[in-house]
Amino acid sequence: MATITIDKRPALVLIDLQKGILALPTLIDQDEIKTRAGRLAAAFRANTLPVVRVKLAWSADGGDLPPGRALMRGPESAPPTAYSEFPEDFPPHPSDIVLVKRHWGAFTGTELDLQLRRRGVTQIVLAGISTSIGVESTARSAWENSYNLIFAEDAITDVDSSSHAHTFTKIFPRLGEIATTEQIIDTLKGRSMDPAVGGSITRVS
Repeated sequence: MATITIDKRPALVLIDLQKGILALPTLIDQDEIKTRAGRLAAAFRANTLPVVRVKLAWSADGGDLPPGRALMRGPESAPPTAYSEFPEDFPPHPSDIVLVKRHWGAFTGTELDLQLRRRGVTQIVLAGISTSIGVESTARSAWENSYNLIFAEDAITDVDSSSHAHTFTKIFPRLGEIATTEQIIDTLKGRSMDPAVGGSITRVS
């Protein structure tokens, strides 16, 4: 049976759950992703733990779009404002940390590391879109910055099945632990009920 370890101060980081990206033809339906991400967020807030909503956006003039000559480039101009808006049925909670990124990863050019470290966070639970781009890029930077990681496997999706599978089988196992939404929520519940919690706790699911 799988086990996961929850640190004393984890944070939930939700990647790119915004209108423009949720509209993509993802492997897991957007409503399922939003529902599971919402349940994770509620569990973190119930334990007074940070929830970070990350979204991808650029200036209207497109001046801060990523440069490059890759064959598969990003947008040539800034998408409409609505692209970066959070959906009406899944807005940030007033207590959430909202960050704007302009690259694949949530650490590059943002204050994510500062926001987490000043709250004593040592572990990140990741969910969102896309597995092989925004989530993987964020995970690599988190690992390089010495954060422990848990990937919510049923709350992370991609538009490409082979890329999704490669990341989950070849990359994520080298960076952290993989668990379902239920496992993470159940472990948080066990952690909050354990009077001895002072560091980390492991539960069997």
